[in-house]
Amino acid sequence: MLRFAYEGIEIAGPGSFVTVLVVVMFAICSALAFRHTWEGFTKRPDPHRHASLRGLLTIGFVGSLLAYFFRSLIEAPGEKLHREEYDKARKQHESRTTRRTGNPSKKRRRD
Repeated sequence: MLRFAYEGIEIAGPGSFVTVLVVVMFAICSALAFRHTWEGFTKRPDPHRHASLRGLLTIGFVGSLLAYFFRSLIEAPGEKLHREEYDKARKQHESRTTRRTGNPSKKRRRD
């Protein structure tokens, strides 16, 4: 898709300035998509922000692919986030299900 867009601009021949602007625009969108995707591996993204960046992320999908590639060299993408959420939910469950031991009315009082 990027190749067709670039070739279309080359065929139209608007000049080198427009070609440079398009290349810079794709590079910036890719960098922003990389950053957004990389941050999504450590915390859940805000749905409103994600919706507002949908067009930018579509244009810069190469950055998202690079983020997934580099993250997969370290661990499965999103694995750390899922593990943290699981541990947090497990601790909450344990604290909610912990029961008191013994009958409090039979407790010895300290004098």
